[in-house]
Amino acid sequence: MPEDQLTIGELARRTGVATSALRYWEDVGLLAPARVSGRRRYPPSAVELVAEILLLREVGFTLRELGELMASRTSAGAGWRELHRRKLAELDRRIEQAQVARTAIAHGLACPHEDVHECPTFAAVIAARLAGRPLREAHCHRL
Repeated sequence: MPEDQLTIGELARRTGVATSALRYWEDVGLLAPARVSGRRRYPPSAVELVAEILLLREVGFTLRELGELMASRTSAGAGWRELHRRKLAELDRRIEQAQVARTAIAHGLACPHEDVHECPTFAAVIAARLAGRPLREAHCHRL
């Protein structure tokens, strides 16, 4: 075994990622260790690859999306940019949903009624939701 190759345990220690996660990432195609006498061996560059996977997971990419990103790097073109654009649009939608939810909850806390079911605004929002209007519309028009 070359001196610079890492065992799975060494890669786990250097990155703080459990060996079970590293094995799973291998199963889904994100890591491709060499096999030496049946044991996994990683090049030193695997440390940076694991850090990149951690970063991309932290910003919201799924393992499936990470697989697409890895594949897009090996093909010609800028497919990774399209994946980033899609993720950005998804995050924008999630942020908007979270902002609407936060506003609705804050208004609920500010309601003067002791029982939210006695609040006419709450009843109107419920009726609007039952009529098929999304919370963003139902809530914004009532409060």
